[in-house]
Amino acid sequence: MKVLVVGGGGREHAIIKKLRENPTVTEIFALPGNAGIARDATCVAVAATDIDGIVAFAVQNAVDYAVVAPDDPLVLGAVDALEAAGVACFGPRANAAIIEGSKIFSKNLMKRYGIPTARYETFSDMDQALAYMESAPVPTVIKADGLALGKGVVIAQTRDEARAAIRSMMQDKKFGKSGEQIVIEEFLTGPEVSVLSFTDGHTVVPMVSSMDHKRAGDGDTGPNTGGMGTIAPNPYYTKEIAETCMQTIFLPTIRAMCAEGRPFKGCLYFGLMLTPDGPKVIEYNCRFGDPETQVVLPLLESDLLTVMQAVTNETLADCPVRWSDRHAACVIMASEGYPVQYEKGYPITLPEQGLIFIAGAAEKDGRLVTGGGRVLGVTAIADTLPQAIHDAYALVDAVHFDNAYYRRDIGARALMAKEEG
Repeated sequence: MKVLVVGGGGREHAIIKKLRENPTVTEIFALPGNAGIARDATCVAVAATDIDGIVAFAVQNAVDYAVVAPDDPLVLGAVDALEAAGVACFGPRANAAIIEGSKIFSKNLMKRYGIPTARYETFSDMDQALAYMESAPVPTVIKADGLALGKGVVIAQTRDEARAAIRSMMQDKKFGKSGEQIVIEEFLTGPEVSVLSFTDGHTVVPMVSSMDHKRAGDGDTGPNTGGMGTIAPNPYYTKEIAETCMQTIFLPTIRAMCAEGRPFKGCLYFGLMLTPDGPKVIEYNCRFGDPETQVVLPLLESDLLTVMQAVTNETLADCPVRWSDRHAACVIMASEGYPVQYEKGYPITLPEQGLIFIAGAAEKDGRLVTGGGRVLGVTAIADTLPQAIHDAYALVDAVHFDNAYYRRDIGARALMAKEEG
């Protein structure tokens, strides 16, 4: 079986490594992939947003199954185009991917169907947004409506910070068209939880919960990034909370999308805040999270391709999905200066053993070199969370490239939660 994976980061590398476990898979193509992924798949220089190029490649190479992983091609309709060409796919169609593609759509969806989320207002006029901030409570959260590489969210502690964020998005076009409309919403407090889920539009199968670390610096300081590390499962996410989320958030969301004529098939990511008033949705993503995928998929004991095909065929209710009860930790090794400004091109030395997912790498003179802000994710699995964290950092010590930067406190909050619990 020939499988195509659209994308070229650490998330895609984790998906590809898992798909390789299926004995029927004879070849995996990564479009575009990266120099690290090339060790596990055939990389082809077709951009993830080149929908016509992706479809043409899939047809010409008789691809049997395609996995569209990143948000941009999903929102652009990659799944629609591949299906129209007769290629079976994992991922939502464009009309369902809007749940991430437009924060205004998703907030309005939650309001219409009574799904718990933060109070909010939406704006397409900057002066009106600035006027609203004269009396709005702070801290507050400012979000660009569209996709912004996970960086289109500002937590403003003061009104001045809020005004600056509004002007940056709406006047300075920091995120291009994505910031032409914005959401200003209530600042929620409580532990954050990421829950990825398989869904075929009817059945929802949550994956193991995880905890992301978005800030660049130790102690959750510095600018927001695409994610500096993760642990799984999240100790704050108890069985009781999971059941509450299933009944008040997960199933209502799937039913709401069906009612809107936008059935969601693929991986739906729930970004949750466990507030004093109960679990609430911070955001939806229409795909596997990055770097959450790097700790969640290694804990999947069922065959990933089989589960994905059940999603495509709408037979997920009949497909057992089994998870390990072990723990996983992932530390992202980035280039110094990420997410603002950084240098690339430094040779990477990797150990022979270990679970390492390459996110941003290129090849130079036959060697793997750094090629992005987030360079790679180092993952370890163990019977306990402290051991998983210890083993992940031991593996980090075995990786080398100049200009390397990583947080040294991945999992610290989770360990505190376990002690408190």
